[in-house]
Amino acid sequence: MSQHDPYAIFPPVATFEVTSADVTAGATVPTVHWGAGGGGEDVSPQLSWSGAPDGTATFAVTVYDPDAPTASGFWHWAIYNIPASVTELAQGAGAPGGHLPDGARTLSNELRTKQYIGPTPPEGTGRHRYFFVVHALDTELDLDPEATPAILGFNAGFHSLGRAILVATAEYGDIGS
Repeated sequence: MSQHDPYAIFPPVATFEVTSADVTAGATVPTVHWGAGGGGEDVSPQLSWSGAPDGTATFAVTVYDPDAPTASGFWHWAIYNIPASVTELAQGAGAPGGHLPDGARTLSNELRTKQYIGPTPPEGTGRHRYFFVVHALDTELDLDPEATPAILGFNAGFHSLGRAILVATAEYGDIGS
């Protein structure tokens, strides 16, 4: 698998911190946060962030697997227009009807559902990295509700003041271990 950094193509921005009570940087994503198709429950992990740059108007949160066996990676979750006053998403916020902050919008993932879907790395594709990213943006984004996470990434790239990244992993056969 490629080990490229999908955010290396963007101009440098300030960094800030994202942490999770559920997912540890560099560790395997816990079973409950895996995709239902891979033996998990598609429960989005708790995420909190701090130290966003001055001027932050909104946040976007994305979960992306650059190691999926596609030429374009795999988007697991994409939320935008999270108010700047919000610094946490509770566990399960990515469920259909899950509690998101007022004004926040969810885009469809690769399965065309507007929710979090967890890792389900196919057998034989090696260890995948899952980028849990909080983007600090200088504006609210006006996106078509049917836009893709790639369109969110495109727009966020032009409005990012800062980025917080937590990378966890999963490989076929890790579930339950």
